[in-house]
Amino acid sequence: MRVGIYGGSFDPVHIGHLLVAESCREQARLDCVLFVPAATPPHKQARQLAPGVDRLAMLTLATGGHPAFEVLGAELDRRGISWTVDTLEALAAESPKDSLHLILGPDALAGFPGWRDPARILELATPLAVERAGIDDIRALVAGQPLLDLLGPARAQALADERVICPAVGIRSSQIRAAIRVGHTIRYQTPAAVDRYIATHGLYRSPE
Repeated sequence: MRVGIYGGSFDPVHIGHLLVAESCREQARLDCVLFVPAATPPHKQARQLAPGVDRLAMLTLATGGHPAFEVLGAELDRRGISWTVDTLEALAAESPKDSLHLILGPDALAGFPGWRDPARILELATPLAVERAGIDDIRALVAGQPLLDLLGPARAQALADERVICPAVGIRSSQIRAAIRVGHTIRYQTPAAVDRYIATHGLYRSPE
């Protein structure tokens, strides 16, 4: 199977995340997209995330009913800092015949050379770049160092040629959290079931 790996804090999951996943599924011909909520993302250690059980529950609600979307709680179970290379090692060992495709937005792709063991990640999975229509330029991004040095010319060209074009949606999890803190609606920014879950559990109401 062609499996997309979509990691992040998902704090909370929103419509933009789902559009990225669906665009990747369709354009990259993925059989499955695995949403992998991080326990502690390396770049967000200073910020307190919503409890993993809540982020997992919201993802499950958001992806429910989509036959090709699954939620994997492995990083939450592992706890500690969530290293992508560890998750990919585990997935490759569990299903060695699957073809793994690591979904990377422009920010993640730009920082990829600084991740833990990026060379090993490239052995385990094929990077799949996401370009927001009218906003990002993946071709220009992969042409810069040190990303080009890491990927090499052939892989950089393939990454640009096979990039996924996603509708540009100006929704960020940080904006949703800020709206909730001041009592503003988040309707239509996240699935209705997630909106209800946040309200029922009182998430994001207190200052972070």
